[in-house]
Amino acid sequence: MAKERIILGVDPGTTIMGFGVIRVIGKKMEFVQLNELQLSKYTDHYVKLKKIFERTIELIDTFNPDEMALEAPFFGKNVQSMLKLGRAQGVAMAAGLSREIPITEYLPKKIKMAVTGNGNASKEQVAKMLQQLLKFKELPKNLDSTDGLAAAVCHFYNSSNPLTNQKNYTGWDAFVKQNEHRIKK
Repeated sequence: MAKERIILGVDPGTTIMGFGVIRVIGKKMEFVQLNELQLSKYTDHYVKLKKIFERTIELIDTFNPDEMALEAPFFGKNVQSMLKLGRAQGVAMAAGLSREIPITEYLPKKIKMAVTGNGNASKEQVAKMLQQLLKFKELPKNLDSTDGLAAAVCHFYNSSNPLTNQKNYTGWDAFVKQNEHRIKK
């Protein structure tokens, strides 16, 4: 009997927090859910952080994930934005840690590379690839939820193959050869 595990992926944000859940059975993943938490209606940053914490706890209690994958904040020019994103991520992490769930962070480029094979892929390209991989019907209006789902999928690919972090691709041929399980025939 194949071992089953649940991975919760989170894209923490101060305007929209996106999340996605996948179920892994053996070496196959299946779509469970993707959604978002709208935070723009709250003007107080601390209230937003509280809502992120509460929603993450609610997701953990609902789906009982075995692991959690977070998109790490990217380094931008606006220090205040970085600080706010870091706080949002920290609060989501604290929620996972309070339930003793192992957490892994992934840089946005690593997530895009894992899902599409291109670290510079657009949000739309990532969303379309996830739709093909996980066979869900409609794409959400905001793609923050697919970013959360992408973090979960990235974690699946990285945790399924412990050598993933050490792979170097010299081109598409090398990528295809090392990832035959991800190619539809």
